[in-house]
Amino acid sequence: MQFGIFSVSDITTDPTTGTTPSEAERIKAIVTIAKKAEEVGLDVFALGEHHNPPFFSSSPTTTLAYIAAQTSTLQLSTATTLVTTNDPVKVAEDYAMLQHLSDGRIDLMMGRGNTGPVYPWFGKDIRDSIELAIENYALLRRLWSEDVVDWQGKYRTPLQGFTSTPRPLDGVAPFVWHGSIRTPEIAEQAAYYGDGFFANNIFWPKEHYMRLIAYYRQRFEHYGHGTAAQAIVGLGGQAFIRPKSQDAWTEFRPYFDNAPVYGHGPSMEDFTEQTPLTVGSPQQVIDRYAAMRDYYGDYQRQLFLVDHAGLPLKTVLEQLDILGEEVVPVLRKELAKDRPADVPDAPTHASLVAKAYNGGPAREARPNANRGDNLSGDRPYQDSAAPAGASFGLAATRKGN
Repeated sequence: MQFGIFSVSDITTDPTTGTTPSEAERIKAIVTIAKKAEEVGLDVFALGEHHNPPFFSSSPTTTLAYIAAQTSTLQLSTATTLVTTNDPVKVAEDYAMLQHLSDGRIDLMMGRGNTGPVYPWFGKDIRDSIELAIENYALLRRLWSEDVVDWQGKYRTPLQGFTSTPRPLDGVAPFVWHGSIRTPEIAEQAAYYGDGFFANNIFWPKEHYMRLIAYYRQRFEHYGHGTAAQAIVGLGGQAFIRPKSQDAWTEFRPYFDNAPVYGHGPSMEDFTEQTPLTVGSPQQVIDRYAAMRDYYGDYQRQLFLVDHAGLPLKTVLEQLDILGEEVVPVLRKELAKDRPADVPDAPTHASLVAKAYNGGPAREARPNANRGDNLSGDRPYQDSAAPAGASFGLAATRKGN
């Protein structure tokens, strides 16, 4: 079971002081936060992708590479990579490069994003978002699994004899989670390929995510990747923690009330009752999140949002201390109790390499003159067939097959 934090990268005014951090301050702060996460024993740091104010993280690969150079054990991830508006060729190249630089400590969370205007900024139409997600991801998988790719689709120029470089580390692509708040087609896509499914789990009542995760598990089993219980599930979450519950409520209330995402909407009382947001003592957070598997089954990754809504860096670092010292160690034990032996752990590069090579030595990618010629398009040979699922299409998801 992996525990960690994720950031949406918002730059928000602190309602208690009226101070708004600069972009430079917030970017430096996120590096400090990630390093602190490793220091306190968390497993994962994930960073979102946005291309509009008030967010700063337009280039998560750059930030994660910088963090990778200053950490040694922390698994790095995105939360999310916009599969709809990013070119899959660039995604393949950027994350394979980051995979090498981080010694495999990288995975991706694919998503469509939640900002409508981003589509025309990158020459896309939001009405095509599902089709873009399906086509772009199918191409991305081929770029990582095949040394030479011929491809033609609807939403980008064709490829002929194309080799994405660098090749994935050890010949094994980064693990992919598919993140969704509400879209069953994305759960279907994750299940089809045997990938992970990450439920945002910060805005809606548990019943909403129970249906979405149950659907993903059912389809994961349908496609022959294992039993429904063996599907790879991640959950988001939110917490604000102080030793005394009342202190947590008093301190966090102005941040909640003025947050760009849910401020000036439902009360904090209603929101904490109806969503996983937990404001209180360490034991209250433990009790709330230890019960998550009662609703969603045994799962592999739990991430918390702790650095949003204008919270000052000092407060965020204090939250990480409490998470790492008092909350996560207990949750690890609680969620390990009675966990079936056949429920897998969250995939890592090491586990994926071991699976790919049946425990033998990994293949080291080397320059190969026979691969193809990205300049001329000549293609001397094809050394691997299209992966299973290359024909995955929108029709199947809408039929719910």
